[in-house]
Amino acid sequence: MAHLQLSAVAGAGARPAAAGGRGDEMEDVALLDSYDEEMGLPPPPEEGAAEEAHVRVTGMTCSACTSAVEAAVSARRGVRRVAVSLLQNRARVVFDPALAKVVEDIIEAIEDAGFEAEIIPESAVSQPKSQKTLSAQFRIGGMTCANCVNSVESILKKLPGVKGAVVALATSLGEVEYVPSVISKDEIVQAIEDAGFEAAFLQSTEQDKVLLGLTGLHTERDVEVLNDILKKMDGLRQFGVNNVLSEVEIVFDPEAVGLRSIVDTIEMASNGRLKAHVQNPYTRGASNDAQEASKMLNLLRSSLFLSIPVFFIRMVCPSIPFLSTLLSMHCGPFLMGDLLKWILVSIVQFVIGKRFYVAAYRAVRHGSTNMDVLVVLGTTASYAYSVCALLYGAFTGYHPPVYFETSAMIITFVLFGKYLEVLAKGKTSDAIKKLVELVPSTAVLVLKDKEGKHVGEREIDARLVQPGDVLKVLPGSKVPADGVVVWGTSHVNESMITGESAPIPKEVSSVVIGGTINLHGILHIQATKVGSGTVLSQIISLVETAQMSKAPIQKFADYVASIFVPIVITLSIVTFSVWFLCGWLGAYPNSWVAENSNCFVFSLMFAISVVVIACPCALGLATPTAVMVATGIGANHGVLVKGGDALERAQNVKYVVFDKTGTLTQGKAVVTAAKVFSGMDLGDFLTLVASAEASSEHPLAKAVLDYAFHFHFFGKLPSSKDGIEQQKDKVLSQWLLEAEDFSAVLGKGVQCSINGKHVLVGNRSLMTENGVTIPPEAETFLIDLESNAKTGILVAYDGDFVGLMGITDPLKREAAVVVEGLKKLGVHPVMLTGDNWRTAQAVAKEVGIEDVRAEVMPAGKADVVRSLQKDGSTVAMVGDGINDSPALAAADVGMAIGGGTDIAIEAADYVLVRNNLEDVITAIDLSRKTFSRIRWNYFFAMAYNVVAIPIAAGALFPFTGLQMPPWLAGACMAFSSVSVVCSSLLLRRYRKPRLTTVLQITVE
Repeated sequence: MAHLQLSAVAGAGARPAAAGGRGDEMEDVALLDSYDEEMGLPPPPEEGAAEEAHVRVTGMTCSACTSAVEAAVSARRGVRRVAVSLLQNRARVVFDPALAKVVEDIIEAIEDAGFEAEIIPESAVSQPKSQKTLSAQFRIGGMTCANCVNSVESILKKLPGVKGAVVALATSLGEVEYVPSVISKDEIVQAIEDAGFEAAFLQSTEQDKVLLGLTGLHTERDVEVLNDILKKMDGLRQFGVNNVLSEVEIVFDPEAVGLRSIVDTIEMASNGRLKAHVQNPYTRGASNDAQEASKMLNLLRSSLFLSIPVFFIRMVCPSIPFLSTLLSMHCGPFLMGDLLKWILVSIVQFVIGKRFYVAAYRAVRHGSTNMDVLVVLGTTASYAYSVCALLYGAFTGYHPPVYFETSAMIITFVLFGKYLEVLAKGKTSDAIKKLVELVPSTAVLVLKDKEGKHVGEREIDARLVQPGDVLKVLPGSKVPADGVVVWGTSHVNESMITGESAPIPKEVSSVVIGGTINLHGILHIQATKVGSGTVLSQIISLVETAQMSKAPIQKFADYVASIFVPIVITLSIVTFSVWFLCGWLGAYPNSWVAENSNCFVFSLMFAISVVVIACPCALGLATPTAVMVATGIGANHGVLVKGGDALERAQNVKYVVFDKTGTLTQGKAVVTAAKVFSGMDLGDFLTLVASAEASSEHPLAKAVLDYAFHFHFFGKLPSSKDGIEQQKDKVLSQWLLEAEDFSAVLGKGVQCSINGKHVLVGNRSLMTENGVTIPPEAETFLIDLESNAKTGILVAYDGDFVGLMGITDPLKREAAVVVEGLKKLGVHPVMLTGDNWRTAQAVAKEVGIEDVRAEVMPAGKADVVRSLQKDGSTVAMVGDGINDSPALAAADVGMAIGGGTDIAIEAADYVLVRNNLEDVITAIDLSRKTFSRIRWNYFFAMAYNVVAIPIAAGALFPFTGLQMPPWLAGACMAFSSVSVVCSSLLLRRYRKPRLTTVLQITVE
């Protein structure tokens, strides 16, 4: 027995509060309950002190085992509470130390229950660690329907340290949010495999861990060399070499050593014998998909190779005299033909069909059912009957018909359907594959010396680019990372990211996006974002997240799938019972039954057909495949959807609320007028206003600064844009006055002190609150500005009104047409702004919006959204994400509109990458088309089962004499799920709506 680890457990108050916040009774521990959480739970109040023992239990395989251990230990005298974790193979026992031999009794009780047990030493018990949360992606194989998805999700969510889990059937991926200090990715993989599925880790959000592929790792000596290199490398915390897969997993400190340094060191220290490269998880995923398809194809070929002779013996050979005579010969007590069929079909049934038995056993073992259960029931019933009939004929001389070909053909058709399904599901993820292919494999690194001089170039793996690297981008090549141009001019094609077809000019200080194509000149760019931080990576992440998520409509399919198989089995039993009883009672003529058959076989064929023809997979695939295709199509059009629930809500949008500035307008405010209403000089007035606004981050403040700068330095500026910016930065501090006590008044303006006097710059409300009187002539000028959709900026100095400025933000050219298009779609547009009523109404009139909400503070925008939701309407909010986050979050559908470099807006459900309002219509139209397709998918799936099951049960046989043989039922079942996937693939033909079509305008 190992050392005993005991912990004193006093009353309720004896444990520190940090240990946990619950004081309730310990609940029954389910299959994968958290052992570590149980460690930290404070016990309920009890009389007397208690102690804990931690026991390692081996031999447990399922929840029944944990229940057996708990029951055995709980029955022992002195044991107060027991918690058992199947995953960690541990038991935590709280017991009364006053009773003798309690620990020995615990060990004895567990061993009596049929398991091995040993006390865990105190040092082996994990202590509380950091609760940092990671998100990891796993590939999960072996799932066939929605029940499998539910089973995996349920198991994952019960794991200790797992905060959440989402599994997608269409992509065979699972995303798990977990605390790595509590559970490792390997334990998650093990839990999935214990549940009867295949699992492999793909990637995580942990930044200091990398998986490197190695070339040249062939012998044990190579492994030793690699271990020596890594041990001597600074900054490496731990590593693990897998010489079978030629991979090494490294955990490193990114502050101490860079990934490129690790790769270079391995190559140099091994004298070029070992070369490392970063593994691409998407490439590995594509490889797994290809392997799955290849594996399925090989099974299908083998099954066909064996099934065709069986079918030939049954259907063709009886018509050929020579072969018929040969197969009618006896081989011992068996007919030659029957014996051959038995041998061939046994291989199909138990060798090729082994995967169905294994999957069905695992499903039933965990209390769930799936398509594999139906396949196993149908084929086993046919095979078992045929074997019994064969043996009966061998011993009695009467040879009843055998149906070996039925089970062989069912398995063959199911494999064929599965193979087509794998290929079709692969097509649904084409969007991700295309996005991944945008990432260039290599980059040209510009090498510089300590003084910054160009000393050479080097081609490196694009995944080894680090922030700050200067990269050379040749004409026709892809930009390897997000960055800023530091040398050269060119045009870049960004259509693959933003959907904008026109090439974008780039010069020094221009921002470039990784994955876009440089068209003309050579560019030198400085990398600013690499890896998962790039725009392309974020787009891929958003699309993946959306494809992983479940639309609410899928709950219906999940519920039906959970009860589908038991209902089908019940219907099969009822079908057999009705036909058999009717035949036994003579309710139908004997002519319905074949001469060499009987009512038992006649009834059994109907029952097998019912089991085999039913298909729960089609229901499970109806929603996720359509959502997957739709999110990929959306990404191709610059519309990023964050989840299936958002996609579903968007189809019912009744109101679209537009923020004015930066959404309906271009967000590029310009000063159109400046007028002084005091004796102050215009130049001094502009300097005063610019000095006050210099500390503000509001878009209008930038317009004021630009106008004042150009007023003072017009004719003295360089010709190039870069030169203007450099000159502006240089002189900005020289001509502006010093502003003290600066503060921004939310929704009203700014205030500060200049030359010891109070300065106010803002709207009417700011002036009124501070007792500043606006002269009548200034009021008239202000009203005129506002009536022309311009915003008035009022300025007061030392308590006196001195002047005002008129600022306009031009409307986007497509704004009015998009608003009219939304009306044609039955959507009510609303404009929301913090601007004054006159300006707001002028802008709204120009774009055609009747419903205007003006002078709304940023915090009040969410209240406006909620007021529109009161009658149950679905409200979409379109904003630029700067001050619209509360409203975007409050809306049923939040749409963040902006440039492609700002796509990670948490509050929004949609991210419109292009700064184009037409994408609002695209988002709504795509949602409607997608859910129309989903409804058709459900109709096909439900109608198939509703129609097919009665036909298979023989509902039409009394009237038409048509009986569906089980092998044909298997073929129908196999193609039903393929048809649903193909239906979803039709969404790939989606074309974004043309505004002329939406507006019903005919252009000559």
